[in-house]
Amino acid sequence: MTSAPRPWPLRFDRLVAAAFWLAVLTLLAASPLAAQSQTTEDGAVNTGRSLELGRKWVDALTHYESSLKRWPDIKALKHGLRRTRIQCTILRRYTDRSYQQSLLPLRQTDALALFDQTLGRIQAAFVEKVSLTSFIAHGTESVYLSLANQRFLDRHLSGQSPTTSTALRDLRRELFRRYWNRPIRSSAEAHRVVAEVCQLANTRLGLPPSAIVLEYIFGGCNSLDDYSACLTPDRYNDLNANIDGQFVGLGVELKGDTNNGLLLINVLPDSPAEVSGLLPGDHIVRIDRTDCRKMTTDEAAGLLKGPVGSRVKLGILRANAPKEQSIPVVRRPVVIRSIPLVEMLDTRRGIGYIQMTGFQRNTVAELDQALARLQRQGLKAVIWDLRHNPGGLLDAATDVLDRFVADGVLVSTRGRTWDQNRVYRAHRAGTTHIPLVVLTDGESASASEIVAGAIRDHKRGLVIGRRTFGKWSVQSIFPLAASSGLRLTTARFYSPAGHNLSKVGVRPDITVTAPVSQDGIYRRPTRKTLADDGDVRKALAELRARLSG
Repeated sequence: MTSAPRPWPLRFDRLVAAAFWLAVLTLLAASPLAAQSQTTEDGAVNTGRSLELGRKWVDALTHYESSLKRWPDIKALKHGLRRTRIQCTILRRYTDRSYQQSLLPLRQTDALALFDQTLGRIQAAFVEKVSLTSFIAHGTESVYLSLANQRFLDRHLSGQSPTTSTALRDLRRELFRRYWNRPIRSSAEAHRVVAEVCQLANTRLGLPPSAIVLEYIFGGCNSLDDYSACLTPDRYNDLNANIDGQFVGLGVELKGDTNNGLLLINVLPDSPAEVSGLLPGDHIVRIDRTDCRKMTTDEAAGLLKGPVGSRVKLGILRANAPKEQSIPVVRRPVVIRSIPLVEMLDTRRGIGYIQMTGFQRNTVAELDQALARLQRQGLKAVIWDLRHNPGGLLDAATDVLDRFVADGVLVSTRGRTWDQNRVYRAHRAGTTHIPLVVLTDGESASASEIVAGAIRDHKRGLVIGRRTFGKWSVQSIFPLAASSGLRLTTARFYSPAGHNLSKVGVRPDITVTAPVSQDGIYRRPTRKTLADDGDVRKALAELRARLSG
């Protein structure tokens, strides 16, 4: 059974000579240059390569990302970032239980059928025409890099004889010599090449065909854009749960913090985590007696999952607390609210505040309830907070915009297929005309930018804060075989004035300096902290002046 694809405005460089750099890593690690200070460009490059040699992919990724902020034009750093991103995605897949349990066991015929299905869907629906040569080349690159990924090797080649390393080296050389950028003229030829590499890898190393085919599927998607990807069954289910606004779990947002555990970035309101006393800024260091300080986020997340009603005991380190705390949490359904905070900030002037953290199926209903609640308190102007809102459903964005814009175009989309070319217009009925301020920052993306762009173009209100992220494309979600999925860019969207601000973003009418936090983690304002929020204070000042005038 299949369902219709879902329009989802969500949030690598092209193929490079990764083979060359990986071949010289050993030489570089033995060179005196490897000890060079990271305060120079060469030092940064050599440090990154040393981390790659040690297969410390997450550390290498962090290093390259920070180095590129200082030296954004250094090609060696860009290439290193690309390689480590691919290695991290391989690592992530091999810590994904659904990938291991549902995809890796596929027979060769079933894996190749999944490859054909994925490639066919991409050719039919991706926003640009896809080069088959590029798609297969990126898949070959992913196979090549996976043969240097310890997690991949541990899964498929553990306990092999000493001759394995020689066979590995020979296979990688042959991949580079025979298949790197090999011209592909048809989907049938792409299928034959993948099957040929399966046979080669199985003969040389005994690798299962599914492991090779899956690298061509997931790696081939690297030839697309930053927002398109093949999804493991768990990631596909998580995405659908996010769209629907409900999942089973603890209700936390996590970020890996190397050697320190899992940093809680956010604790959802009314979630099991909040009820149990977990706080943003806490570090999870133990999950049911298992130390998770050296785990990847995906590995730890796998331990945190479980059925409704099951209990997990977390070891927590909290700032200013001397000892690890043990906190039990019971898993249950968690409802993700699009609007977690609604507040009347100025009762005398009637200035309300609405914090919107995503665009889901229930968002417009939540907005109507929030506006009705504030109107009962004398609402005359509103601050609409879209900071750190990564987007969501396109239809949800246009529905909420329709509450504030009376006439004209809200957004338009343009793609390769007829069903991706649409113009969304406002409807006068139900529109509120109160003064409006929209708050944005660098993490306001996609659907948030649809809102900010329309408010600006229609001169409906002020945009205050920082420039938005710059993701102006629409993704559709397609189901695939083996319970997997495909997130694919199928269109680009344009503001009412016809602008596509991809990689540019919406510039605010009034820029406010970004707040600085000690740990670099953004924390959404709460009822207690709203009064100290610089963006909110500026918005209040602007609305008070307008209402007084």
